[in-house]
Amino acid sequence: MLRNYLKIAYRNLAKNKGYSFINITGLAVGMAVAIMIGLWMNDELSYDQYHKNYSRIAQVYQSQTFNGKIGTGQAIPRPLEMALRNDYADNFKHIVMSSWNFRKILTYGETKLAKQGNFMQAGAPEMLGLEMLSGQKDGLKDINSILLASSTAEALFGKEDPMGKIVKMDNQYNLKVTGVYADIPPNNTLTTTSFIVPWEHQTTNTEWIKNAADQWGNNSFQMFVQIADNTTMEKVSAQIRDVKMKIDDKDITQHKPVIFLLPMQDWHLKSRFEDGIQTGGRIENVWLFGIIGAFVLLLACINFMNLSTARSEKRAKEVGIRKSVGSVRTQLISQFLSESFMVVGLAFFLAMLLVLITLPSFNTLADKKIEFPWTNGYFWGAILLFVFFTGLLSGSYPALYLSSFQPVKVLKGTFRVGRFAALPRKVLVVVQFTVSVALIIGTIIVFQQIQYSKNRPIGYDRKGLIQIPLSSGSFDGKYDFIRQEFLKSGAVVEMSSSSSPTTAVFSNRSGFLWEGKPEGFQEDLAWTEVSPEYVKSLGLKIIAGRDFSREFATDSNAVILNKTAVKYMGLKEPIGAIIRDDDEEDPAPPRTVIGVIDDMIMQSPYEPVKQSMYVFDKYGNASYYNLRLNPNQSASESVATIEQIYKKNFPDLPFEYKFVDEEYAAKFSSEERVGKLAGVFTGLAILISCLGLFGLASFMAEQRTKEIGVRKVLGASVTSLWRLLSKDFVTLVIIALLIASPLAWYFMDGWLQKYTYRTDLAWWIFALAGVGALAITLLTVSFQAIKAALMNPVKSLRSE
Repeated sequence: MLRNYLKIAYRNLAKNKGYSFINITGLAVGMAVAIMIGLWMNDELSYDQYHKNYSRIAQVYQSQTFNGKIGTGQAIPRPLEMALRNDYADNFKHIVMSSWNFRKILTYGETKLAKQGNFMQAGAPEMLGLEMLSGQKDGLKDINSILLASSTAEALFGKEDPMGKIVKMDNQYNLKVTGVYADIPPNNTLTTTSFIVPWEHQTTNTEWIKNAADQWGNNSFQMFVQIADNTTMEKVSAQIRDVKMKIDDKDITQHKPVIFLLPMQDWHLKSRFEDGIQTGGRIENVWLFGIIGAFVLLLACINFMNLSTARSEKRAKEVGIRKSVGSVRTQLISQFLSESFMVVGLAFFLAMLLVLITLPSFNTLADKKIEFPWTNGYFWGAILLFVFFTGLLSGSYPALYLSSFQPVKVLKGTFRVGRFAALPRKVLVVVQFTVSVALIIGTIIVFQQIQYSKNRPIGYDRKGLIQIPLSSGSFDGKYDFIRQEFLKSGAVVEMSSSSSPTTAVFSNRSGFLWEGKPEGFQEDLAWTEVSPEYVKSLGLKIIAGRDFSREFATDSNAVILNKTAVKYMGLKEPIGAIIRDDDEEDPAPPRTVIGVIDDMIMQSPYEPVKQSMYVFDKYGNASYYNLRLNPNQSASESVATIEQIYKKNFPDLPFEYKFVDEEYAAKFSSEERVGKLAGVFTGLAILISCLGLFGLASFMAEQRTKEIGVRKVLGASVTSLWRLLSKDFVTLVIIALLIASPLAWYFMDGWLQKYTYRTDLAWWIFALAGVGALAITLLTVSFQAIKAALMNPVKSLRSE
């Protein structure tokens, strides 16, 4: 019986090649999109699961209150380690202190590499479950040891055995390779950790870190933990929440610090906090694309349903004959479902081909390294369920509808589909275009938000500005000499140094006093140490006072504020204001405000500019050189000259630089990826909807061939016939617009609320989406409508 069903299904597909092409192509595109989004979602949801202790690992976070507003982050003080080890040891299997992910220069022989890595305590490899290819997980016990990722080891040593070899870090420290671990996969928070050096190496050799051992107010470190087997994240968080509140220090406790654990499963997807409450993160994008994938597949299934039911009259006699010779309804349902599953099966193979062809491009667009899971049994099980569900979804309604025909009426010739037979098809077309229009509006708003933020004044001239990171002691004390060398070369017109890059803030400070400071005010200021040429090299605008100057010795204790800081601190007359340290034991010299600059965006372009303080760098704490290239010669020529001077003076270090405009553009990369992916999926959704419209328009034109012929004989023009055949579809699209617009407004308004600096939901966005949808509909329908209107009426009326 099944063989007979499949044979009939094949004959029907072959007989109606046009409709078969539309059905199979539409379903294939819809299934390909759903599979691709499924692979992307799986990559996101499986983030960090490489670690075998995934469900027991967490990072220590803290929330602090500043002037009634709660800020949350992973920066913690160093003394917290001993507090947890001494008083809460039973709650933890591992406690691991860690630096931030730093860029370091690794050298072996003539090979020099700039790599990202961490300083971590000895328990890190065991806690993280690193796969050791050489050596043991306890390789960090020696203070002068280093563990290398396999790709880093290969880049340094080639085919040599790295074990026991000496690697020089930052041209200063000799470290012995005691282990090589497999590269951490791409879908992992720690994927850029190319090496690990003992935490004790940093605490021994870096003075300020050594001094931070008892500084509860110095939140400059990270801590990772693995909780004990007999407890939960919630219980541990509840026990340690008031650790800092127990410290007898008013400067600490006034901020009401709360310590808690953020589970590893939330690091990637749920890391956003607002006023101390976890509010989401990338998980919103995961569900967004999951919904888009489901809707795109639904659109493809709607095409199949519409075309199958639209052609019901042509199959009515087949149903009547089958019922008259004894076929029961369940047999007919089975027959039509078998046809559906055959179409879905053919579409699935085409969809798989599309996925394999487009996966590399998709990875580039999504910034992923997804591999097709050929050997994953769970994937293939999910695929079988997916194909079965798609076949059932697309075939169930046509099967139930076609099998319900009464054989007596069909065979007598009195069968009519009825006035309301087309109503379900119209509803489904409205659903299709409601989804498509909502996706169009959403995509436009995403790009509008990105463009709105890109056009925001950033406060400095990023064109022709490059940064050189300083990660080695080789740069110490050489700033003035190197600056003169660069300026003499003609490649650079100005240069400065700073403790933070132009596009980020590395340090925030509090504990200051100034005249007029409100009682109980808890300040939080971005802190950047700069050379005197900083303002000039970045092209910052001074709106009050003056710039730093080498001619004034007193400028070593001077400070420049940004406009936001002046307002934040309540300084009515900022120039000449004195800012003192609120530290009675070891106060720094008072600082005098000599200038105010216009706000510059150093952090998120979607958030307000933070109150910032720029101080004279008198201790050589620079982390970056900022070079303004000569605008009168090409950037490539200038960079080549800079590289020559750099290599001449730092022969043991690789030359690295970054254009500031590229670094700033990277801040939009996440939103741009979301926009581009949404744009692609929206385009495919529209394509699928248009395929369905094209098929329906073709069928309607075919159904009304004689009517068109009569109208033409009676004098109807091509324009009037085109209007006749198009108006029903235009009406349906207008209804879809009226439904989609408020829905899109509601959801996109909610999406925009996560940005403090955001665009408005302008009326023209909805108008543009509406006009676009109508234009696409008319273009799709017009081909068939005009073709039918131009047909010779003699041919259509010959049988009469």
